[in-house]
Amino acid sequence: MDFVKLQGLGNDYVFVDGLARPFDCDDPPALARRISDRHFGVGADGLIAILPGDRAPFRMRMWNADGSESEMCGNGIRSFAKYVFDRGYIQEEEFEIETLGGVMRPKVFVEEGRVRRVRVDMGAPALERGSLPMKGPFGERFVEQPLEVGDRVVSATCVSMGNPHCVLFVPSADRAEVATLGSAIEHSAHFPRRVNVGFAEVLARGELRLRVWERGSGETLACGTGTCAAVVAGVLTGRLDHEVLVHLNGGDLEIEWRDHVFMTGPTVEVFRGTFDPR
Repeated sequence: MDFVKLQGLGNDYVFVDGLARPFDCDDPPALARRISDRHFGVGADGLIAILPGDRAPFRMRMWNADGSESEMCGNGIRSFAKYVFDRGYIQEEEFEIETLGGVMRPKVFVEEGRVRRVRVDMGAPALERGSLPMKGPFGERFVEQPLEVGDRVVSATCVSMGNPHCVLFVPSADRAEVATLGSAIEHSAHFPRRVNVGFAEVLARGELRLRVWERGSGETLACGTGTCAAVVAGVLTGRLDHEVLVHLNGGDLEIEWRDHVFMTGPTVEVFRGTFDPR
């Protein structure tokens, strides 16, 4: 099986081209676990299949490193956009990609014939509990409210960017309990389909430091949807302006929220190869 590895701010995925030939895989979750293993596989935060779309020219399906399927990935969709444009599958610099989280609209920025940066219209955030999903009254928002996690209570804001996020504002992102608290919140009974957890430190009204515990993958170097969710949470709670530069372990993303959320950042092809799925 041929593959290409791409990364956005170090959030890396193995891409399989289902446009060149059919993506014939009986067990994608098992393949995702094997190929994502950083010692016995290619090594990645997950697997992304590039497929023909029904409501858009392309469709993205993705599985996390633990084999669970996710609705969307911000860094992944930027890399997806780079892949299909660089290989000539589309000539327009702005187009649509279908995901389980909805139809997203990336715009590619080309330098010397290759895509270097991508701006994605991520759509409008969903704030009701039912959209995450989160237990509780279906239409209610969960904005800066106490959240019980084991024997602890933390203040949290929950946002869906096509996938679920729980954002905690902390004094220091570098000293945050990302692994222990992030895992506990991900698997807590509040979230029937689990949740991504962001630990956000406000540096200024237009600047944020963020670390993210990703559902199914653990802490990653960057999370695009998590970055969007953190900015939305910051605006809702009066901490941030509508245009924010976000510093992640893998680099920076530019986020703007008006009606829709727009995310701009880099994407890089790392290498190509062949993997034996047997």
